[in-house]
Amino acid sequence: MEEVKPGLVVGKVYLIPTALGDNAPLEVLPISVKGTIERIDHYIVENEKTARRFIKRVSPSKSQPELHLQSLNKYTKPEEIPGFLDPCIHGHDIGILSEAGCPGIADPGADVVRVAHEKRIQVVPLVGPSSILMAMMSSGMNGQNFAFNGYLPIDNAERKKMVKSLERLSKDKGQSQIFMETPYRNNKLVKELVKTLQKSTRLCIACDITLPTEFISTKSAHEWSEIEIDLDKRPTIYIIQA
Repeated sequence: MEEVKPGLVVGKVYLIPTALGDNAPLEVLPISVKGTIERIDHYIVENEKTARRFIKRVSPSKSQPELHLQSLNKYTKPEEIPGFLDPCIHGHDIGILSEAGCPGIADPGADVVRVAHEKRIQVVPLVGPSSILMAMMSSGMNGQNFAFNGYLPIDNAERKKMVKSLERLSKDKGQSQIFMETPYRNNKLVKELVKTLQKSTRLCIACDITLPTEFISTKSAHEWSEIEIDLDKRPTIYIIQA
């Protein structure tokens, strides 16, 4: 692992947001993202194939053979991460791309950002869509006090216990509680939520954010229990407030 030496001109780490679905990137991303991608050749990505496709959609004329991509996923060993930033030591900027949305938010890019700060490499976040914040914005719930809880436990008993715990926390602190689920388990989760939550607890379901099929609605748990909704394989954010 190479270290940043005082006075050395180093590159920066750019956190480059991606679209939340298969829509035209520049419909939801600012032009600054296009400009950044056009001048950066070094990237840290979750999936090389989808990252190359995204880069090509944003900048069709960019030379793909010139790209240098490092994969960061569940198979990446922690000791490998510092080496991903070596191009910065040699004066090259690096872009971090998430599979969807903003790097570092519910995303392994956070590990790279942590190391960048430790190595005193400047981190530059770019503007882009975050399904978590967009769901919160449109929920009508407490935007002054909220918490993101990631994925709920897979085990049925543990998941039910967590939902009840988040509901109590919401009631005690007046805090909106945000979480998500693997898309193919969405329908099962909705059924469990309406059975587990108090009837008066509000539940926001925000699905396919920024896509043509976008659906965002806030109702009481009781109201949701009387509605049939199909969220199968559709990226969804959930927010509750007791």
